[in-house]
Amino acid sequence: MAASGAASRAAAALALYQVLEQQKSLSQVLPGLIESLEGRDRALTQTICYGVLRVLPQLNFITRQLLSKPLKKDMLVLHSLLLVGIYQLLYMRTSDHAAVAATVEATVLLKQSRQKSLINAILRTVQRQRESFEAQLCDHPELQHNHPRWLAELVQQHYPERASQIFLANNQQPPMWLRINEQRTQRSEYLALLAAADIAFLQESPLPSAIQLIHPVDVHRLPYFADGWVSVQDIAAQHAAWLLGAEAGERILDCCAAPGGKTAHILERQPQAQVLAIDVEAQRLLRVEDNLQRLHLHAKVQCADASDPDSWWDGQLFDRILLDAPCSATGVIRRHPDIKWLRRASDIPALVSLQQQILNALWSTLKPGGTLLYATCSILPAENSEQIQAFLASHSDAMLVPLGVQSEADWQWLPGDLAGDGFYFAKLEKRR
Repeated sequence: MAASGAASRAAAALALYQVLEQQKSLSQVLPGLIESLEGRDRALTQTICYGVLRVLPQLNFITRQLLSKPLKKDMLVLHSLLLVGIYQLLYMRTSDHAAVAATVEATVLLKQSRQKSLINAILRTVQRQRESFEAQLCDHPELQHNHPRWLAELVQQHYPERASQIFLANNQQPPMWLRINEQRTQRSEYLALLAAADIAFLQESPLPSAIQLIHPVDVHRLPYFADGWVSVQDIAAQHAAWLLGAEAGERILDCCAAPGGKTAHILERQPQAQVLAIDVEAQRLLRVEDNLQRLHLHAKVQCADASDPDSWWDGQLFDRILLDAPCSATGVIRRHPDIKWLRRASDIPALVSLQQQILNALWSTLKPGGTLLYATCSILPAENSEQIQAFLASHSDAMLVPLGVQSEADWQWLPGDLAGDGFYFAKLEKRR
């Protein structure tokens, strides 16, 4: 028990160290660190990592007060271990004894056993002075949103009346949304299967393909998941295929398609469409192919750079294009809290330039009368509404088409809207 508990804390510390000090994504480092752990310890490690990254400024504030000087070089991993320990004491229901003992023991696994007394002393101080530290956090308003300053300032600038809601939504665990494969089942039938499997869900949904679960479950508990009856996809992202509106026989281009959720949804809604799914990363396209195989769907999958059609396009114009553009991912922070600490303000201009390059390149591959649906999982206007307005100003043959779901011509979801992620949609039509 003790060794197992220490292993989960050590794995969490190593994962956080690689995210915060080596700028690697949590999804990149976590799988390899938890694969040897038992199920409960695996889940605990994930919970701790996601939790620490959600409240990192508060944890760092406390840690700095308890260290006489910052940890450096080989001891830096112990800073991450302290984050793990303090998070358990202040934010989790883990017993204080178990949290402290297992975290201190993790120093051995991290080859830092000489520092056991240091880690123990700091965690015992937090345990004794918990109420004092909690009060200090409340006295510092800048710590309440738990976002980097540059991002907090942009959110407050563009959404002054909703900034607090955005911060709150970003720091919460997101709901689990399912998308049923309408080629295999219907919503009413699948709700009955969920009820029979004792999986709780909400009856209401904005889309007939969508089901919101009350509590997340392992996908292997979902009825007929392996047979392709259902997928996991956020409600905001599920709107892409509906807004694209593919019809039978049309040539559809799905750009930046990995991991393939939108590609599959296009074909679930219209299996007679001819879909080409491209992505610049060959490794990520394996996920697209796996998803299509599980769902019994077919699309042409190709590794290609969307900004350079001359290197892959066969010259046949597309009826519709879905461009899920590379972006800051500031709308999906609640699912990937490491985005807050991996993204930099300096990244945004480069992303805006890349989006513009891809938009301009793909426009020439679209038929007159055809539709391009521009989408991002960003909440920053520079990547969204301002990007589209700039494109319209430079392309006289482009016009913005109302989406039919609300009064505005484009649609900016904010985190938590309809229990969904932050997302943006704009539909462009090429004049005949």
